[in-house]
Amino acid sequence: MNSNPMYMEYVDDADPQPAPRRRGWRILGWVCVGVSAVMVAGSLTMYGVYRSALGNINHEDTNGLVGPNRPKKLNSAMNILLLGSDTRAGDNAKYGKSMKNELPRSDTMILLHLSPGGGQAMGISFPRDLMVSMPSCKTSHGTTTAAQSRAQINSAFTLGGASCVVKTIEHVTDIKIDHFMQVDFNGFKAITNAVGGVPVCLPKDVNDHKAKLKLSRGTHEIKGETALAYVRSRYALGNGSDTDRIKRQQKFMGALANKAMSAGVLTNPGKLLSLMNATTKSLTTDEELTPPVMMKIAQGMQGMTSGKLRFVTVPSGADPLDVNRVALSPAAQPFFSAVRNDKTVPTEPKAGASKIPPSQVRVRVFNASGIGGQAARVAEDLQSQGFHVEVGGNAPTSKVTRVMYGAGADEHSQTLNRLIPNAPQPTARTGGKPGVVDLIVGSNGINLKSAKAGIPTQQGEIRADDDICKGT
Repeated sequence: MNSNPMYMEYVDDADPQPAPRRRGWRILGWVCVGVSAVMVAGSLTMYGVYRSALGNINHEDTNGLVGPNRPKKLNSAMNILLLGSDTRAGDNAKYGKSMKNELPRSDTMILLHLSPGGGQAMGISFPRDLMVSMPSCKTSHGTTTAAQSRAQINSAFTLGGASCVVKTIEHVTDIKIDHFMQVDFNGFKAITNAVGGVPVCLPKDVNDHKAKLKLSRGTHEIKGETALAYVRSRYALGNGSDTDRIKRQQKFMGALANKAMSAGVLTNPGKLLSLMNATTKSLTTDEELTPPVMMKIAQGMQGMTSGKLRFVTVPSGADPLDVNRVALSPAAQPFFSAVRNDKTVPTEPKAGASKIPPSQVRVRVFNASGIGGQAARVAEDLQSQGFHVEVGGNAPTSKVTRVMYGAGADEHSQTLNRLIPNAPQPTARTGGKPGVVDLIVGSNGINLKSAKAGIPTQQGEIRADDDICKGT
């Protein structure tokens, strides 16, 4: 076992030991509780029956503990940090009585980013083994932790509590965190029971004695203790790595969110109150996450479909100083910048406008600018936005960039034309290829708008409405 305390080793991840004590409870499903609790609380507020349920929630003075020097808000998005605690206090004692008096740990840190307008959301996972620079933190007990130039990110929770995790992630990302939600084992089970079970897909039979999970190959609806065993299992599923487990648990979160959004739980006052009474007993938040704020968040999420809920892991890879740890990759800072600057509110096309997606549009790009390589550059940009593109070669020199179309491609041309600033209306092309749109790049240049609102698609991202058996 590593003797350096900054690594915050877990017994099930360290060198094999004969002692029976384990901290192998990996609950990335906490985010499901967090998302559901926010939406449920807001919905209950609308029904006017939230008071007794929300009275169960514990609070922490995050603003006072983090201090004044925080990142600036650059947009109207909402950022909520979701944390899982492995505390053995209270009803959680049965999951490890020998650890009842130990400091709780969190290996689940997810930044829930709600885009401006509430039409999209992204759950951003921070691997528990991520090595970062950690600032000094004030704790709720009146002590102060020491700053560290290199620390494992999950040690922030053990050393300084939830508000220290908020400060650390703000320090690493420069993203302002508006609120946090912290939950434990029983809150997770309550959510899975309330939605009537969560669908999962197993590529093989599983018999994990440590996690107490025994399921056959195929699809299952799991809840309660079985769901808890599923999300904590590590070595019986996947390759045993924490990053592989994150992917599997992100799929579980997506399936749970998809079930909650489609099962009528969030629109049934009786189910809402029962669910809220169960989950709030396991919930801790910052003092500013009040019922009116929860209502505002829930109202903003009412129209969001599960297909607009995405899960990603921060861009990262093996730590060059320790192969057993993780470090941010060069793509991390551009990603954090995109989150900070997420100002685009998704809008529906205007009445009468084409609703054909880029993935169904075939485009030929012709260079009429007189500048070599222009067609190839524009073609690459269009491909990155989902169009099917080929370079058509050179065309007679023209100053104006314009869109033309062959037979049957008039609506398809509108999808492309919307991305070209100040472009004239598309015109039919005599002799054009049927079903194909031609883009003539003129000498006035072209700077395509983005066909996608909000944060660009990330490698390996998972959506809540994905097929649960995809990639298993």
